[in-house]
Amino acid sequence: MMSPDALLAIVRTYNPKTNEALIRTAFEYGECMHEGQKRHSGEPYFTHPIAVAGILAEQKLDDATLITALLHDTIEDTKSTYGEVAQMFGEDIAKLVDGVTKLTNLQLSSSETKQAENFRKLFVAMAKDVRVILVKLADRLHNMRTIKAMRPEKQLIKARETMDIYAPLAGRMGMQWMREELEDLAFRVINPDGRASIIRRFIRLQRETGDVIEKITGDMEKELAAHDIDATIVGRAKKPYSIWRKMEEKEQGFSRLSDIYGFRVITASDEDCYRVLGVIHRRWFAVPGRFKDYISQPKTNGYRSIHTTVSGRDGKRVEVQIRTRQMHDVAEAGVAAHWSYRDGIRSQNPFAVDPVKWVASLNEQFGPEDDHEDFLEAVKLEMYSDQVFCFTPKGEVVKLPRGATPLDFAYAIHTRIGSACVGAKVDGLRVPLWTRLKNGQSVEIVTAQGQQPQFTWLDIAATGKAKSAIRRSLREQDRERFIKLGSELARSAFENVGRKATDKALQAAAKTLRLDDRDTVLAELGASLITANEVVRAVYPELVEKTDDNIDSNRAVIGLDQDQAHERAQCCQPLPGERIIGITQRGRGVVVHAIDCAALSQFEDQTHRWVDLHWQAGTHPPIHSAHLDVTIGNDAGVMGRICTLIGEQGANISDLAFTDRKPDFYRLHIIVDLRDVEHLHSIISVLSAEDDVAEVSRHQNPNDANISVSEIGTRLGLQAPR
Repeated sequence: MMSPDALLAIVRTYNPKTNEALIRTAFEYGECMHEGQKRHSGEPYFTHPIAVAGILAEQKLDDATLITALLHDTIEDTKSTYGEVAQMFGEDIAKLVDGVTKLTNLQLSSSETKQAENFRKLFVAMAKDVRVILVKLADRLHNMRTIKAMRPEKQLIKARETMDIYAPLAGRMGMQWMREELEDLAFRVINPDGRASIIRRFIRLQRETGDVIEKITGDMEKELAAHDIDATIVGRAKKPYSIWRKMEEKEQGFSRLSDIYGFRVITASDEDCYRVLGVIHRRWFAVPGRFKDYISQPKTNGYRSIHTTVSGRDGKRVEVQIRTRQMHDVAEAGVAAHWSYRDGIRSQNPFAVDPVKWVASLNEQFGPEDDHEDFLEAVKLEMYSDQVFCFTPKGEVVKLPRGATPLDFAYAIHTRIGSACVGAKVDGLRVPLWTRLKNGQSVEIVTAQGQQPQFTWLDIAATGKAKSAIRRSLREQDRERFIKLGSELARSAFENVGRKATDKALQAAAKTLRLDDRDTVLAELGASLITANEVVRAVYPELVEKTDDNIDSNRAVIGLDQDQAHERAQCCQPLPGERIIGITQRGRGVVVHAIDCAALSQFEDQTHRWVDLHWQAGTHPPIHSAHLDVTIGNDAGVMGRICTLIGEQGANISDLAFTDRKPDFYRLHIIVDLRDVEHLHSIISVLSAEDDVAEVSRHQNPNDANISVSEIGTRLGLQAPR
């Protein structure tokens, strides 16, 4: 275990003015709080926070970040409190520790909706103080370095989460070394055979060709020395995962893969970078299409370098990256360079990008009303994609992710131009909107008045900004349609009580219902988010019949013929409050489906069997069964708390079964009896907020469309639901 003296020895090399006393106090406090706790490996738990602090010290980070690393698990895992940390180390450090604790509790590998929501919380935390995510990345790196102590199934979950989220995030933040190490550590768990195979081939290649890196480095040094260029050259073989990814992308075997070696040439100035490029291209053949100048066109995370691939010794292709020392610092440390210290003061690297700016730009693209899934999609596009640089007809540069289309180009210029886009010209030639743009192309957007975004554009667009704008426009178009429908429903409902749905009446309804304006009332009415009865009652409560009695189950559905039998479809199990449609079925009367049930597609050509239905307004008794799939932690008392939470919501559990049992979690199938869809949402909300509930979702299956009430329970191993 690293001692405080060893940690401080690293810190003094870049920050002689460090507050040694405070770091020692944090060390002693963290060690005391974690006393008696063990890691999976059996080591004292405090070895982990020390290692995390060591990783961050190597990045030359400030005292507050290092102290946060030493204390990052205290609030969550020990008797320490936020107030105590704030009192001993200051409010700034307490906020950082609390931020890391909250990130640790986010389940980024949970269900898609929950993952999207938590990802948004992660980026909000980053926008406040990016040091939180730097500590979290270092925490994940050390956990991956020591992952062998975990159970195999837990290793796989952590490795996939690292590969999908943390490694790309480190890359997007410019910390390329960390991305490569995280990817390789995850690759070792996910595909150990593939990694071992690549390493064996490397060893065989070295035996056959000797030390290629040393030979090519020597050749480059001679050429640069001959042209009086002072530079440092570092060569390396690419990481196993990087090679594996290239093999997958190019569908080539290892023997056919050429550029498996990379070289970095670090110079003193920008001018020397271009001189080095000239020397290398004169000495070796440049590979067409493999040149990128990130010095003149830097990446958004501050990365600057010249990339070129040449045919080196014996015809082997090698990638060469050329940059200055300051550029190299940013390339290695990424946004951490913005916080790094040198000689006791914050380093003033002109190429370091303020991380808050590009993190905040993502948050600004999306309002609070936008879907979390849209935000997650945009984040992943930002993290995974490389860039292409295109030009407007006036010569202005537009940066886009690789795979972007003219539609993305249009939205990158302005949302108004994107929405009015009807075509595009690339280098003077008319092209379809789905054309993939390439580096250096000139793009001209053709617009037309009256054009509106189309639903098919979502498949064409590649950037989060374009997709978000398209979805927003489509929602507005839907809103106009819902307002028209809501106007008709409101007119009919008000006429039923002898009144008119005037603008003033609807504005009064909006105020009572706490909605923005009359259009919002009509839009929500047309979308079935509120009922016509609710709108009328908001203005004329005395004219709407009030009833506190539960609705008779025999008259719960309106639209049936007298004495016509009906039952709820088991594929979608519609609840009062949801829009419904009926399908006549021999021997079963009318089977009631939710309007959006996927099973309805099989009846599209049998419109004579469709019956227009809706639920009776009022309070329904809690007799409508709904099926829930719930994943919970395997801990004492969890099952009891789940049942108690459901009971506290006034719902009855009519049956329950285990569908999967694992050492650390259980999957349950629960049937609950509910009043309506709001009752369902309240139960899902309460369960989702429980720490020991990993996932909760409504169980619906289109394949159950023709299954009777008595059959579905038997198939699931449960008693038949009512």
